[in-house]
Amino acid sequence: MQQPIFSFKLVITACIVMSLQACAVVAVADAAVTVVATGVTVAAKTVGAVADVVLPDGDDD
Repeated sequence: MQQPIFSFKLVITACIVMSLQACAVVAVADAAVTVVATGVTVAAKTVGAVADVVLPDGDDD
Protein backbone atom coordinates (compact mmCIF):
# COMPACT_ATOMS: atom_id res chain seq x y z
CA MET A 1 0.00 0.00 0.00
CA GLN A 2 2.88 2.38 0.51
CA GLN A 3 4.03 2.36 -3.12
CA PRO A 4 1.04 4.31 -4.63
CA ILE A 5 1.34 7.05 -1.98
CA PHE A 6 5.06 7.40 -2.66
CA SER A 7 4.41 7.64 -6.42
CA PHE A 8 1.74 10.28 -5.90
CA LYS A 9 4.09 12.38 -3.75
CA LEU A 10 6.80 12.03 -6.35
CA VAL A 11 4.48 13.21 -9.12
CA ILE A 12 3.28 16.18 -7.07
CA THR A 13 6.85 17.15 -6.18
CA ALA A 14 7.93 16.90 -9.82
CA CYS A 15 5.01 19.11 -10.90
CA ILE A 16 5.89 21.75 -8.31
CA VAL A 17 9.56 21.78 -9.30
CA MET A 18 8.69 22.07 -13.00
CA SER A 19 6.30 24.95 -12.39
CA LEU A 20 8.93 26.81 -10.40
CA GLN A 21 11.43 26.34 -13.20
CA ALA A 22 8.95 27.74 -15.70
CA CYS A 23 8.48 30.77 -13.46
CA ALA A 24 12.25 31.29 -13.35
CA VAL A 25 12.45 31.14 -17.15
CA VAL A 26 9.73 33.78 -17.44
CA ALA A 27 11.53 35.99 -14.91
CA VAL A 28 14.82 35.73 -16.82
CA ALA A 29 13.09 36.48 -20.13
CA ASP A 30 11.34 39.48 -18.57
CA ALA A 31 14.64 40.80 -17.25
CA ALA A 32 16.25 40.42 -20.68
CA VAL A 33 13.41 42.29 -22.37
CA THR A 34 13.65 45.07 -19.79
CA VAL A 35 17.39 45.45 -20.36
CA VAL A 36 16.94 45.62 -24.13
CA ALA A 37 14.08 48.11 -23.86
CA THR A 38 16.12 50.33 -21.56
CA GLY A 39 19.05 50.21 -23.96
CA VAL A 40 16.84 51.17 -26.89
CA THR A 41 15.34 54.06 -24.91
CA VAL A 42 18.76 55.40 -23.94
CA ALA A 43 20.01 55.09 -27.51
CA ALA A 44 16.95 56.89 -28.88
CA LYS A 45 17.33 59.74 -26.38
CA THR A 46 21.01 60.05 -27.21
CA VAL A 47 20.35 60.18 -30.95
CA GLY A 48 17.62 62.77 -30.37
CA ALA A 49 19.93 64.93 -28.26
CA VAL A 50 22.70 64.74 -30.87
CA ALA A 51 20.24 65.62 -33.63
CA ASP A 52 19.03 68.64 -31.64
CA VAL A 53 22.62 69.87 -31.28
CA VAL A 54 23.69 69.24 -34.86
CA LEU A 55 20.58 70.31 -36.78
CA PRO A 56 19.48 73.94 -36.65
CA ASP A 57 15.90 74.47 -35.47
CA GLY A 58 15.22 77.74 -37.24
CA ASP A 59 15.26 80.04 -34.19
CA ASP A 60 17.47 83.07 -34.70
CA ASP A 61 17.24 84.41 -31.15
